[in-house]
Amino acid sequence: MSFGEMTDLPRTLREDLDSRFSLYSTGVSARQEDPDGTVKLRFTLGDGAKVEGVLLSDGDGRRTACISSQAGCAMGCVFCKTGSLGFLRNLNSAEIVEQFLHLRREAAGPDREGPELANVVFMGMGEPLLNLPELRRALGIITDPGGLGLSKRRITLSTAGIIRGIRDLADNGPEVRLAVSLTAADEALRRALMPVTAANPLPRLKEALASYQEKAGRRITLEAVLLGGINTRPRDAAALADFARGLDVAVNLIPWNPAEGLSFEGRPLREPAPAEAEAFSRELARRGLTVTRRLRKGLKISGACGQLGELSVDP
Repeated sequence: MSFGEMTDLPRTLREDLDSRFSLYSTGVSARQEDPDGTVKLRFTLGDGAKVEGVLLSDGDGRRTACISSQAGCAMGCVFCKTGSLGFLRNLNSAEIVEQFLHLRREAAGPDREGPELANVVFMGMGEPLLNLPELRRALGIITDPGGLGLSKRRITLSTAGIIRGIRDLADNGPEVRLAVSLTAADEALRRALMPVTAANPLPRLKEALASYQEKAGRRITLEAVLLGGINTRPRDAAALADFARGLDVAVNLIPWNPAEGLSFEGRPLREPAPAEAEAFSRELARRGLTVTRRLRKGLKISGACGQLGELSVDP
């Protein structure tokens, strides 16, 4: 979209607008497409920072936009490429909305006849609840009937477990779907894998989720990245089931997606063996939990969960 395309305006006015204003503060600086249909876009921001967004397709033709909320990430989760970059800055609301617009245009295709975006997930780069004011402004535009008009029920926000943010979301909205990257429900192991646990311990996190659920009345998704030989033992499943007790949750299992250079306790991380992941899933189901498995999309373009962030800023 450009001012030049606004053919209902006089040509001289369009030229004047083009010379004085810009429709976008961001631009698409790279595009990669996986054979499975996943598309990753790299966005260059006005200050040279770079973030990535992903367009995912399921088997039924529905398209989901995976959007970033920060450039880099301060969470430092050992299994996440983005977390290894460190934190650069929060995105502003315009930069968040523009990712949605770029990905929506990608979904529509050059003839603009492609399917509408079915869902939006804030599972890209960064921790959404550490940028909640700007995220709220962006979601206000994306969901407003006079704006982009996307239903809040089609939006999912994934957090590493920021307690104050969860409580703020419960009290002040917006009423989107909530997913929590839990990964391990053993306090010591989770703290080693996810440093955010030190300031957001599991007992207090569970209290915050119970409070959120009481106010929002919605099922919460607990996400578990499965790390081969680390968090896939029967006792890990038992701890997860114990954490979930009393909450209305579904558990989404995400086999770790390889990212170069990531390790734990001096050893390179590895994907769980298929039998290892299946046994863990069966154990959770045996303990009464609803379990789903994340479809692995975008692996060949580093566009899968935990792989985003080849570059965060121009040299």
